[in-house]
Amino acid sequence: MTSNRPSPAPTHPDAVITTPRLELRTMSADFLEATLFGDLARAEAIGGFTLSEDWPGESPRLLRHWIDALRADPTREFWMARAIVQRSDELMVGHIGCHDRPGAPHMEHWAPGANAVEIGYTVFAAQRGLGYATEAAAGLMDWAWVSHGVDRFIASVSPDNAPSLRVITKLGFVRIGSQIDDVDGPEDVYERRVAS
Repeated sequence: MTSNRPSPAPTHPDAVITTPRLELRTMSADFLEATLFGDLARAEAIGGFTLSEDWPGESPRLLRHWIDALRADPTREFWMARAIVQRSDELMVGHIGCHDRPGAPHMEHWAPGANAVEIGYTVFAAQRGLGYATEAAAGLMDWAWVSHGVDRFIASVSPDNAPSLRVITKLGFVRIGSQIDDVDGPEDVYERRVAS
């Protein structure tokens, strides 16, 4: 892939979340569709950043889910999948996002009546151990709270995913239950409430 592509001009104030070392950039349905069909040069042109060799690294099923959700409701773009991009060289090092907008119906089980979101993240193997997952998650949660009043965050983590468990512990999450995910199997569910 080529490098040093210009950053896309944000079309909305929520399009890019900036942290000290990272930018969390929305991934449009067009970007995801180009990825799904293997046109990575087009995906880079749309995204305005350099793709990692580890991208997509996700199942076609998940990419299709993201695409379908964004095509059905483009306003979800600010909440769903975002590229984690190193500010130093504009390389995509992972992705992060919420499963849906605040207050989505599936959140009622874990956060009834709350302005809540469930977050998830992936950092690619070559950049793990640098604190990027913690920095990106903190940036996403700060944006959601300050800009959109989200006051409760949920994370579902496999009990044997030690790196992710370390991240949510650093971020102040506490375990509130467990569930069996249709794809990922047993998960522990964690919550972080924003103090008013």
